[in-house]
Amino acid sequence: MSTDSTVKFKLHEVVKRFRAWGDFVEGAPYGSGHINDTFRVSFNMAGAPVHYLLQRINHNIFKNPRAVMENIIRVTDHLRSRLSAAGMADVTRHSLCVVLTRGDAQPCYQDGDGNWWRMYLFIEGAHTYDTLENDKQAFAAARAYAQFQNRLADLPSPRLHETIPNFHNTPIRLQTLQKAIKEDLCNRAKEASEEIAFVEKRVSLCGRLLDRHAKGEIPERITHNDTKINNVMLDDVTGEGVCVIDLDTVMPGLALYDFGDMVRTATAAAAEDERDLSKVRMRLELFKAIAGGYLSEARFLNPAEREELAFSARLITQMIGMRFLTDYLQGDTYFKIKRPGHNLDRCRTQFKMVASMESQQDEMEKVVAEAWQK
Repeated sequence: MSTDSTVKFKLHEVVKRFRAWGDFVEGAPYGSGHINDTFRVSFNMAGAPVHYLLQRINHNIFKNPRAVMENIIRVTDHLRSRLSAAGMADVTRHSLCVVLTRGDAQPCYQDGDGNWWRMYLFIEGAHTYDTLENDKQAFAAARAYAQFQNRLADLPSPRLHETIPNFHNTPIRLQTLQKAIKEDLCNRAKEASEEIAFVEKRVSLCGRLLDRHAKGEIPERITHNDTKINNVMLDDVTGEGVCVIDLDTVMPGLALYDFGDMVRTATAAAAEDERDLSKVRMRLELFKAIAGGYLSEARFLNPAEREELAFSARLITQMIGMRFLTDYLQGDTYFKIKRPGHNLDRCRTQFKMVASMESQQDEMEKVVAEAWQK
């Protein structure tokens, strides 16, 4: 337990609350998520190493951790049922498996300081990528997300909890941003004047998908809602998608949101917080791979959804940029930052991506049409 955060949370005490096999050895921070604190914890079981993934749920973001975990249990149980019925080998490697608490068999635990914790089996022989290296990885990740949506299409009632209401509601995100600009609590609006102007020029696009949903043209589906490319684990040997992870925001939504966020993260030529904007662009070759991988499995899409696939990438990228900008103006209260101005840097990369997509919109539309015909 060498890091400050590991010591702070006393992982050796937290893990005792879960039905983990073996003797605790150590824990270390794991992954690059912005919201929750994640640790890979190691155990010794009869001389063999065993690993688990331990997470502190950010209850400032997820106000109802029990509802989050109820969704996750329902979704992962259903996924394993579908995988087993299809004859999938290593089912526990292809869906997250929650480790319950000792005694009361709950999916999460609240410590004496009010922190909420959960534990998963650690998936070996696969890992995630913050930036994809080739089109094969993009195809595999997009295919995995489409399979995820397919397998949840027949999840029985009741409707899943909305763990963050209006999470992808772009008009509401716009209203929140406009309020942050007006209040300017941290006196930062002047530093973001160009980014604010960028949004103002595109206000009319914010409600496009929800307007079509309200008309009944685009249906509600069960979606992941945070389809960053690093939320799919790819096999270390085959490169195939193994498991979709980070299920906190799995809830009712539009399939287009998932596709759009995949494009946003997978096609970026630079990191999400790259300061040199000359490096930031949407890579059309990776968009082709994503569209091909996703549409190879997402045959459930109706005509209206297919029409909006390319646009959804622009909209979601703009919305994420708006969220980074809002957080910057409000004092960096949502996303973790590593330096002053970090959220403004993130905002700028998203808006540069939007501009790159706008310049390639015709090509993107053609790619989607061709992929659907295959």
